[in-house]
Amino acid sequence: MRTPSKFRAAAFAAVAAMGTFAAISTAPVSAHNHKMAEKSQPNIVQTAMSTGVHNTLVAAVKAAGLVDTLASPGPFTVFAPTDDAFSKLPDGTVDSLLKPENKGTLTKVLTYHAVAGSVTAADLLSMIDENGGAVTISTVAGDPLVASKFGDTVAITDAAGRTTVVSTADVKTSNGVIHVTDGVFLPG
Repeated sequence: MRTPSKFRAAAFAAVAAMGTFAAISTAPVSAHNHKMAEKSQPNIVQTAMSTGVHNTLVAAVKAAGLVDTLASPGPFTVFAPTDDAFSKLPDGTVDSLLKPENKGTLTKVLTYHAVAGSVTAADLLSMIDENGGAVTISTVAGDPLVASKFGDTVAITDAAGRTTVVSTADVKTSNGVIHVTDGVFLPG
């Protein structure tokens, strides 16, 4: 599958500039005063902290030292696993990743959930259609994800062939967009 040059360029710029990842938001944008509402929206970290279903993700972001990056202007597109998604990993995986000696591995896992730029579900679905049913996405970590259609939503397949569904799309934040997932991506 072909990776759109828009993704390649955005991913390269993000890796060069920051080398990290992003998470979630629920604040609506006012149609009549878009710029003002955008500034008042929480950033990715603030949004993830407020959801009540991303506690493991927030703990991981803190342990990896990515809070400042995820609060930066971005923009990022983040595929944000819920606490339930993390609980599906083999026993001990999360505890092991959160140990200080595994910070590099944790950072790689988290940045594998982020794409440079703001990519909505409609953008993804359009690229999937344009590319014959699936599109390869370059992540901030440098490893690819493959997006395809799963009914009316988007499915993401990681490097190991595990497929995760986007359960909630297009959660807007002040520095990007979050797509909530029912699984955790693990790089190859």
